[in-house]
Amino acid sequence: MTKGKRVAILATDGYEQSELLEPRKRLKEAGFQVDVVSPKAGEIRGWKEKDWGDTVPVDVVLDQANPEDYDALVLPGGVINPDTLRAEPAAVAFVKAFDRAGKPLAAICHGPWLLAESGAAKGRELTSYASIRTDLENAGARWKDAEVVTDGHLITSRKPDDIPAFSEAVIAALR
Repeated sequence: MTKGKRVAILATDGYEQSELLEPRKRLKEAGFQVDVVSPKAGEIRGWKEKDWGDTVPVDVVLDQANPEDYDALVLPGGVINPDTLRAEPAAVAFVKAFDRAGKPLAAICHGPWLLAESGAAKGRELTSYASIRTDLENAGARWKDAEVVTDGHLITSRKPDDIPAFSEAVIAALR
């Protein structure tokens, strides 16, 4: 049952374009309401391969977003996006709220940096872009090289090539 279920995608400037746009598209096609949540109002700009990409409108400003209004949280990667968000106390608190509530919490590529920063990675099995493996292990995670790793309510993937499997895992968790 997807009717009425809402998904937040937490992002800011520098999100990996495909890792926000593709999961958002697939989640909407599956019947979920999807909101882009960001610390800044207006629009945020993506990163596409080696340069700045397209912008997307921000649906809800982070300081007005209530985790209780959402059934799941998606964290796209890119290097800039999660690195900026993990230094933002409100973003870390937003991630912590989903973890405490046991709601699906999905992160791809460098997005798991937020799982490390929030404490959600500790004692969990997950994957990520290979370059942040040590960061996640230092945060107490057990890292695995796989297209999708699901550990309880945490869903993680490595890179843009994993988006179809990542999106399907999020959709399955919400059903």
